Amino acid sequence: LTGRKQQFHTVRTFGGISGFPKISESDYDTFGTGHASSSVSVALGFATARDLKKEKFNVVAIIGDGSMTGGLAFEGLQNAGHLKKSMLIILNDNEMFISQTVGAIAGYFAKLLTLGTIKNAQEKVIKFVSRFRGFGSPFTKFIRRVKVMLFPGMLFEELGFRYIGPVNGHNIDNLIEILSNLKDLKGPTLLHLTTKKGKGFEPAESNPAKFHGIGKFDPQTGKTEKKMEITYTNIFADTLTRLAGFNDNIVAITAAMASGTGLDKFAREFPERFFDVGIAEEHAVCFAAGLALNGMQPVCAIYSTFLQRCLDNIICDVCLQGLPVIFAIDRAGLVGEDGPTHHGIFDISYLKFIPNLIFMAPGDENELQHMLNTALTINKPCAIRYPRGTGPGVAMDMYQSVYPIGKAKLARKGKDLCFAAIGSLVHPCLEAAEILSKDGIEAMVLNMRFISPLDEQALKDAFLESKNFITAEENVLKGGFGESVKAVLAGTDAQVLSIGLPNDFIEQGDIKTLRNKYGLTAENIANAAKKMLGKERQINNCKSLDLPGEKNNKK
Repeated sequence: LTGRKQQFHTVRTFGGISGFPKISESDYDTFGTGHASSSVSVALGFATARDLKKEKFNVVAIIGDGSMTGGLAFEGLQNAGHLKKSMLIILNDNEMFISQTVGAIAGYFAKLLTLGTIKNAQEKVIKFVSRFRGFGSPFTKFIRRVKVMLFPGMLFEELGFRYIGPVNGHNIDNLIEILSNLKDLKGPTLLHLTTKKGKGFEPAESNPAKFHGIGKFDPQTGKTEKKMEITYTNIFADTLTRLAGFNDNIVAITAAMASGTGLDKFAREFPERFFDVGIAEEHAVCFAAGLALNGMQPVCAIYSTFLQRCLDNIICDVCLQGLPVIFAIDRAGLVGEDGPTHHGIFDISYLKFIPNLIFMAPGDENELQHMLNTALTINKPCAIRYPRGTGPGVAMDMYQSVYPIGKAKLARKGKDLCFAAIGSLVHPCLEAAEILSKDGIEAMVLNMRFISPLDEQALKDAFLESKNFITAEENVLKGGFGESVKAVLAGTDAQVLSIGLPNDFIEQGDIKTLRNKYGLTAENIANAAKKMLGKERQINNCKSLDLPGEKNNKK
């Protein structure tokens, strides 16, 4: 339908087609998506522009029941109902959130409603039952329940929509007839479809959560290859669950990502202290603020890309008031095949400037558990960013310690060059230092640990050893960690080169390919160091890349 059949085998691969609608990829992708809850607002924009330009075409938005949990969806609905623009919203209810009410009678009524034959009957019933409001509270509550049972779309009708449904979304003939009848209706209309996630493939029907973001699997059995890997997400979940066993005030919050953030384990152990708020990140932060203000210790586990949605709430509702909310920022950095909508490459830039926020990034899995314990100990707003996937595989300490706030760790001594690294690039810098040592270049490695507050003294001490600095981060360079280091060394004769990601949207592709392309591997970092020092012989035949950061500048 969209002209991509021949390229479909490349979906979600480097250089291939996107896994999400993308307006630059196809004329039939009318809007780029990847997050959620935006379709109603965008459709209203289309419809309003159409009317202002006196054009004639139908506007249809499709929204899932999970996306309907986002506040943005209801902001769009109330505005659309107010403006009375002709548009159709199709709510796809796949039985994972909204009511499962469906059947032949409901489908029949829906068909009649599109023809306008029982709309008046509904209005008469509503008017009739409203007369009984004066009969006392119990009776009033009963009448309200009757209205909801009779007319499940009452909420949408109160928002100004003509509600139709629920309709079986797998009955294609019935659906075609309904949509044909809807084409000429004026005003905002909502069609409620119920579907089965994974319909037609038993493994997906029985385990829809697993198949929501599935990788390669056996089409005969639905089984995937089990990888016995310990990820940062695993370490976070295990540590939080273990600490919660000793501290009844710890609560965990996720925004529709219980499995993705690892909090499903916490939920099994402490169901009364686990809260999945749906696709509502802004609410998650404000909810956490209220919990913190009343003595709880909330941990919000949210992907870096989705945390962007609640920057104002982090600033005003948490940090301004100094509330001890902990943000566990999963998927920080490159995430791979989901591409530009999901890469977590901006969080250092949009969080590091916020007053009162302690911002950490572990160099390995072991540091993550200590940082989480530190955040739960200091009673201040904290954020911890950590990448997707596995770490370097270091040994794990049995007990969690508390790090001194704003203090870096000297991971390796050296006099020719100083790597100031944060998070996932600490170990690549250590490997690069080992490579350089074979050529007689001794590089110091500072594991900075804290983005904010930054250990300025550690940088100044390093300057006494060497005037050559390379900063390394898995974030865009603009507004990133490297800029903070340069600010500290400004006014000195230090030479500072920043390695990181360009100020751009990074394409999809496996993480290894992307890190190599953008110079975030040990070999590329070592080559950058040799080039900086004027010793440009290539290491391991690794291609020397133009670094995405600024050129070598003397401050």
